[in-house]
Amino acid sequence: MISLQGEELLLRALEPTDLPFLYAVENDESFWEISSTTVPFSNYTLHDYLENAHRDIYEVKQLRLVIVHRETDRTIGLVDLFDFDPKHQRAGVGILIADPVDRGKGFAQEALQMLCNYVQRHLHLHQLYANISEGNKASVRLFEKAGFALAGTKKDWIFTDGAFKDEWLYQKLF
Repeated sequence: MISLQGEELLLRALEPTDLPFLYAVENDESFWEISSTTVPFSNYTLHDYLENAHRDIYEVKQLRLVIVHRETDRTIGLVDLFDFDPKHQRAGVGILIADPVDRGKGFAQEALQMLCNYVQRHLHLHQLYANISEGNKASVRLFEKAGFALAGTKKDWIFTDGAFKDEWLYQKLF
């Protein structure tokens, strides 16, 4: 079994050729709430990031993988592991399907399942967790379908558009 290759998708490491895609995603203000971004990223900053993306997850405590459609070789999104904690065998997970036309087709579900297989098989994690903004019904459906359960609510956690909203913590134990 190849853990980073699915029926329609594969997950791969970042490449220098991903700079235009990364630039577009990181500077799309519609994604800033979920990434806690408040300022745009320069090509220079992202180029430096890509040059260091090869560093080991045990060193930098994070991993970003590119979601690629196998048949068309088209980049459709990103999946991130963050707050990697090998001692406690856990990490946070975030997933983004960039183009709205690619959403609702099961791509996020397939990518999340591949990531779950990967972290169990290669990183020996006991759990993954996801932070989901109040009202993000698509993410709630995605993570619940993948076996994540609501573990708690962080009240007034995110300040956006002049108001506070809650953030939900979802966990999946392996």
